[in-house]
Formats: sequence, C-alpha cells, structure tokens
Amino acid sequence: MTDLLHRYQADLGLAQAADITVRPVSEGVLSSTLPVAALAVGAVAALGSAVDRFRVASGLTAPSPRVVVGDRVAASFAGDRLLRIDGRPVAGFAALSGFFRTADGWVRTHANYPHHRARLLSLLELADDADHTAVAAALLRHEALDVEERAAELGALVVAVRTPDEWFGSAPGRFTRSGPIVSSTVRPDGLPSLPEPPTDPMRPLAGVRVLDLTRVIAGPVATRDLALLGASVLRVDSPLLPEIEAQHLDTGAGKYSTLLDVLVDDDDERLTALMSSVDVVVGGYRPGSYIDDHLRAHRPSGAIIGTVSAWGGRGPWARRRGFDSLVQAASGIANMCGGKAGGRSDDGGKAGGRSDDGGTTGVPGALPVQALDHASGHLLAAGIVDALTQRLDGGIGRTVSVSLARTAAWLLDADGRVDTPADPVLPTDEHTVLHDDVRTARPALAEYDDHPFPARPWGRDEPRFPS
Repeated sequence: MTDLLHRYQADLGLAQAADITVRPVSEGVLSSTLPVAALAVGAVAALGSAVDRFRVASGLTAPSPRVVVGDRVAASFAGDRLLRIDGRPVAGFAALSGFFRTADGWVRTHANYPHHRARLLSLLELADDADHTAVAAALLRHEALDVEERAAELGALVVAVRTPDEWFGSAPGRFTRSGPIVSSTVRPDGLPSLPEPPTDPMRPLAGVRVLDLTRVIAGPVATRDLALLGASVLRVDSPLLPEIEAQHLDTGAGKYSTLLDVLVDDDDERLTALMSSVDVVVGGYRPGSYIDDHLRAHRPSGAIIGTVSAWGGRGPWARRRGFDSLVQAASGIANMCGGKAGGRSDDGGKAGGRSDDGGTTGVPGALPVQALDHASGHLLAAGIVDALTQRLDGGIGRTVSVSLARTAAWLLDADGRVDTPADPVLPTDEHTVLHDDVRTARPALAEYDDHPFPARPWGRDEPRFPS
C-alpha cells in the first residue's frame, strides 16, 4: 500500500517517511482488476508525509504515527458518487460521453460540457440536436485512430481504446513511462523575505495564498487539500466556461470562487495583480492555452507553481485535451477493466466481455472511481507542500508537475492485479458529512473531520483574497 509513497519520495530525493500506519480499504471498496486501492492510499500517504515534513520544518508538532484510513481515502476518491443533494445522487456522464463502437474497435468520447458536445457533433457532421443513437451510427463509419486524430485537430474529445501494449508501444505512451511520478524543479528566482511561520499544527499553511487556475477534478482536488491545511485559496474561472454544479460541490470546499474574463483588459490586469501577491499558483489548463501562457509570463518570484495536465507538460500529446476517462481509454486501463468485476460502464454497470487475447469483445470498462484524477491531485498537493518546505531554506521557487497519464502508467505497471476482483461497492456514509441539503465525503487526511467550510456558490466571490 505504500509503494507509491516510496516512489514519490525517492523521485524527489526525500527521506523515507517512518511511522505510517495504514488501515486497509474494506473488501470490495475500490475493487478492480488494477490496484486502485494501493494507488489511492499511496497518494494520500504521500500527501500526509509531506504535511508532516512541513510541520516539523516549521517547528510544529506532527502526528505520530501518521494513520492513513483506507475507507476514508476511498470515500474521498468516490466523492462524486457519494455526493447527495436533497438526499438524491447526481448524474454522472452526459449522454454523449462514453464508449462507442467504430469500424475497427472502440473509442471513448467526452461531452460533459456544452462546447465539447458541440465539437463532437461538428466532428461527426451531425445536427446540434443529434442523440446517442445518431452519434453511435456515425462513429461506426470511422476507424478509431482516424477519428481520434481528427478530433484532436478540431478540439473535440475522442480517443481510441487501446490495450496497454498498444499504448506503451506508441510514442505518447512510451513518454508517459518516463520521468518521476511528481516532477519538482528549482527555478532561479526567490522571495525577498519568508512569510511568518505558522502556529497551528492543524493549519500549517495559514498565511499561504493560493491562486487556483484549475478545472474539473485533479487540480481542484489539489487546491482543496491546500485549503484543508489552512491556505487561503481563490479559484478563478472564466465566465465563458460553464461549471458542473455537482463537481464544484464535491471539490470546491474550503475555497473562494470568482470569475474573470482574461480576454477583457481589466480582468486580465486583475488576474496579473492577483498572481503577483501569491505564494502558490496551481494551473490546470493544457500547455499552449492562453491561461498557461499567462502563467508562464507573469509567474511571481519565489512562488511555487503547480501544474496538472492530462498527457504531460511535454511530449507528443502535450497540447491535446484530455480527462481521466479518456486517459483510462487511451492507456489500456479501459481494456483491462472490460468484462470483469471492478470495471464500470458509463451507467455504473458491468462492462462487456473479453476475449482470451486481451481484446474486448463487449463494452470496455472503467475504474470504480476517477482514480487518476484524485491520485494526481493528492500527489500534486504533496509536491507543492514539499516545495513549500524546501522554500523555507532560502525562499527559492519551484515548479511542481503531475499528469494523469503518468499516474496511469504507474497504475498499469504496479503489482497487485486481480484476475477476478469482487464487485465494487461504495464506502459507507460514515465517511460523509451533511451541510444543509448537501452530503459530501470527508477529507482524505484522517486527522481532519471536515473541510474548513462547504463549497461556496460558484463564481460569486470578489476577485481578491479575503483579509
């Protein structure tokens, strides 16, 4: 369960953490062909060990021994599935997001947002009101890799479902096996003076300002972790890009939320001013996007810059759009999970059958939770906290990076595969908390019963840090 923790610390040249007690995930929870529980527990153990290093370096008391509660971790990873609004679960993927047959195999689409849906329909030359049946019929006329390439050119989100061997035999797949799980590089800039040291071990990041320029799950999970630790976190979104309410309720706890249209001069200047006053900036927009370019041009001296991407900040697919579900499909995870317990189809049911050679004869499957997103988010938060610890000695800035595809490569290479896993089950409500009419998962770190405050209304806060 701590293999990922050891890999994280070895990659960053950190001393191996001692005295970590792991309470295993209950039978059936996070059950999968692949070792999802080990990924989840390892990522949270990495975060916990980073927090303890920061506490000790700041003269605070760290818990000893650290305890990682497997079911608490699992509940956090399954937060979208445990989320209840007025007692009701929320919808998962949109109608046009999922697996579709092609002339020679399978693809996975992502159309949860209106602009992604519009690009998918444009790619397939379908009317705006086309339904699932029409999309399925259109994709049957195309080969998987051909539609994947044309989608990338048009900004649509479609990837071919590959086997692990096919993925790692390709240039983008080989790239994802290279380099550390979390990259942390020193930059030649620093702080003129260090902030006041913290005094509360439960809020070790008190006084740290974090600008959150991320969307969807992995980045918001990382900044939610930083808010949990006492940092003041302001998430900035564009008013031109819609947010999914349930997603915000799940990952927005402890943060402030504002809207800035960076294509408007006044708002662009506001963002630049915000960036100049922070300790940490976390970016989740793909390399080459306007926000990513803005971050590179205006990064504050001595700040910790965290970045999360689907396919890596460099490499053959660096500028491609991607999400957890698409990385699962392209990397071979969906193929591994097809037709077996521990896999999910888009409606949460069992996936289709498998042939003896490892190819899918029915619908490919998925991990029981969006584990690549959550694990990458916790690993990014760990890297940022360790970078803040290192900044205590000289004020030097660092850039910390993770990618979903690199996390997927670790999962595919890890020991612990199970040929016939048990049917996956959800953690119990013991690991959730109710605020008014919204029930959400508790934090993954066991020493915290709840987040500082529930998710605030999306985009309603002023574009400034609270005093």
